[in-house]
Amino acid sequence: MTNAGRPSVPSLQDELDRISQNTRALVQPERLAFSERATAELFATGIEGRMLALGAKAPSFELVDALTDKIVRSEDVLALGPMVVKFFRGRWCPYCTTELESWRDLFPELRRRGAFLMALSPQLRRQNDFTIQQHKLPFPLLSDPGARVAEQFGIAYTVPEQHRSYYRGILVNIPFVNSGVMYDRATEESWRLPIPAVFVLRQDGTVAWRQGFADFRVRPEPAEVLAALDAI
Repeated sequence: MTNAGRPSVPSLQDELDRISQNTRALVQPERLAFSERATAELFATGIEGRMLALGAKAPSFELVDALTDKIVRSEDVLALGPMVVKFFRGRWCPYCTTELESWRDLFPELRRRGAFLMALSPQLRRQNDFTIQQHKLPFPLLSDPGARVAEQFGIAYTVPEQHRSYYRGILVNIPFVNSGVMYDRATEESWRLPIPAVFVLRQDGTVAWRQGFADFRVRPEPAEVLAALDAI
């Protein structure tokens, strides 16, 4: 137990590191090397430095919830309490689904703090619905077409042309998951993704805490997010 009488929060990164270890044991070295280069190139764009700043007013958004098929308005949610906005790439990413499951298990702790969790992805509502059902998620998954809201938060990017063949090679059809189209009909918008990131918003919509990483294998620790909510 913690000093405050709350249960300790397990390390998410420990779980993600186990995925990385298993991947290194199973995946061809040339594919691993390409993934490393792609991650380094994304980091070199400076995307982590473009994230919405602490204290900045977060953009409001209206997006469709996969479970209810209804519009969720960020301003309506903030009227009820602080909000944690979690951006993830898609159900095809094992790091993303592991992170979502971690938040599933910690959801009661988040609600005890009076906060609400919204998870945003550019994938279609149908894909978000699959994600909810498969991983038994208790919080809304919102479709962010073209990663437009992620762009407003400063964390969106387009998968470069030279990296798209890598995803084809590992049978990840990002355009289909995001837009329902095959590679030959894919638009630039269908190749848009967010870097994995978490923003904690006060009820006035300002950013109390945020963290995101160009390296998809690294994620914000839920314990730090819960601590940020305690500090609001």
